[in-house]
Amino acid sequence: MNKKYPIGQFVCPQEVQEADIQMWVKKIRTLPHRLKRLTESLSEAELSKTYRENSWNVFQLIHHIVDSHLNGYIRMKVALTEKNPIVKTYEESEWAKLKDYQLPIKISLQLLESLHERWAYLLENLTTTQLQRTYQYPDGDKMRLDQSIALYAWHGNHHLAHIEQALQ
Repeated sequence: MNKKYPIGQFVCPQEVQEADIQMWVKKIRTLPHRLKRLTESLSEAELSKTYRENSWNVFQLIHHIVDSHLNGYIRMKVALTEKNPIVKTYEESEWAKLKDYQLPIKISLQLLESLHERWAYLLENLTTTQLQRTYQYPDGDKMRLDQSIALYAWHGNHHLAHIEQALQ
């Protein structure tokens, strides 16, 4: 098993079907509950476990998922309200050093639950035209919203697999 990419690397789909969107939105909607079930009774020692040498621990992964998905939600909303906007990137490893990464995971899990409820509702109600809207990274790479939904569904499952690996 590849410890860095336990579910494989993200492959950006070029063609997206309605059934794909529904499956990815379901993954986004259910991620907070799956994470909570997996982590709610963990000890400090278990939260400190890593999935590979020099990786983030379970504690950091949970906080990172929230940061990443907050950014994803905002990127999508900006794309829905502006024409092909250039979205902001962020330094994940620097964010992980900030004081809020010391809060109990319960705080991030609560935020993730609320965020994903709003996000899934928004995604379930996008039109075909809206799903084709794009945003652009500073390096020039473009992403359609339907592709971005795939990315964030993958991202949540990717880190969930890291946590499962760390706990084995």
